[in-house]
Amino acid sequence: MRSKNKKIALIVAAFLIIGLSFGLGVYFGYKQRPAIEKVGNMVGKEKPTALIQVDFNPFWQTWALLEEKYVFPEKIDRQKMIWGAIKGLTQSLGDPYTEFFPPEEKEAFEDEIRGDFEGVGMEIGIKKGILTVIAPLKDTPAFKAGVKAGDKILEINAEPTRDMTLREAVSKIRGKKGTAADLTIFREKEDKTHKISIIRDVIKIPVIETEEKGDVFIIKLFNFNQNSVFEFRNALRKLIYSGKNKLILDLRNNPGGFLEASVDIASWFLPMGDVVVQEDFGKGEKQLHRSKGYNIWQGRPLLVLVNQGSASASEILAGALQDHKIAQLMGEKTFGKGSVQELAPVTDKTALKITIAKWLTPNGGIIEEGGLKPDIEIEQKEDGDKDFQLEKAIEYLSKKN
Repeated sequence: MRSKNKKIALIVAAFLIIGLSFGLGVYFGYKQRPAIEKVGNMVGKEKPTALIQVDFNPFWQTWALLEEKYVFPEKIDRQKMIWGAIKGLTQSLGDPYTEFFPPEEKEAFEDEIRGDFEGVGMEIGIKKGILTVIAPLKDTPAFKAGVKAGDKILEINAEPTRDMTLREAVSKIRGKKGTAADLTIFREKEDKTHKISIIRDVIKIPVIETEEKGDVFIIKLFNFNQNSVFEFRNALRKLIYSGKNKLILDLRNNPGGFLEASVDIASWFLPMGDVVVQEDFGKGEKQLHRSKGYNIWQGRPLLVLVNQGSASASEILAGALQDHKIAQLMGEKTFGKGSVQELAPVTDKTALKITIAKWLTPNGGIIEEGGLKPDIEIEQKEDGDKDFQLEKAIEYLSKKN
């Protein structure tokens, strides 16, 4: 009997040891499990099959450590952590035009696209890592306050811009009508900083202006929006009725806009089928955008005025006319905004603005790499209300037959 009891005790002890060993194994296995499995109460955290060669463990390890050790757990907003992680993905590319928009920023961006916004009225970009004014829009608060194309924005409301994304800078400059945006800018030509306070207003973007000087007709195009094509046709009608045979197309401080508008306007000066711009998607994939062949100007004198505020669609139009030798460019080097963005939905309330291609001029010039160099370089001089570059353009064109 005693032998039997001893045998039962040994069997129980063995099971206890096995159970303990199993429990310890489970415990240590649980502690050593992949970091992604330590983050609970989440959906959609499975690894995408297309990215199976990427080691995501450091990301999940960081997340798990934050969940486990952060001293203010009540301040952890997991959805904001997701948005921040996605922003980190886009920022790692070093492309200021590829941006993730969380819900509030997506709504603000859509308002801006519609033109339904209040602010100071200037296009900004990031050039060589510095927040830079592409162009102040005509007759807006920024324009009236003396902001110039090429100004480097060092501070917004006393906050340094060094680590700001483009979208963050835009959101800080925009605001309610009647409020002030205080900017600290650096102007290279003057080699000093300026503090400018701009009172925000409802922004109404102008499209086009025309004027006549002697035998020269001037079309000033301020942007390439949905109305630009119609307004440009009206301007050409005025040109024809005027009887002038010399044209200055002024694209200074024109920050661009819709590709379709630039192609349509170029078509008034190019034969059918001529390439206006090449859209390079990489890996040998290109799309050629060609002239519709309106081609009414046909060899008469044409001069295009540009400066460092001429960007994007302005550079597409100017580059096409320059490469096809339809016009000479006069003024200063253009901004160099030669990439294509697409707005892709991520969720129903968020979106990714992503660079999908780059613009090449008809002869293959890369607009993004330094912009377009004018055939005739003339800097703008500060001389009261005089427009030195325009005067030089009129003088130059007046001598042409």
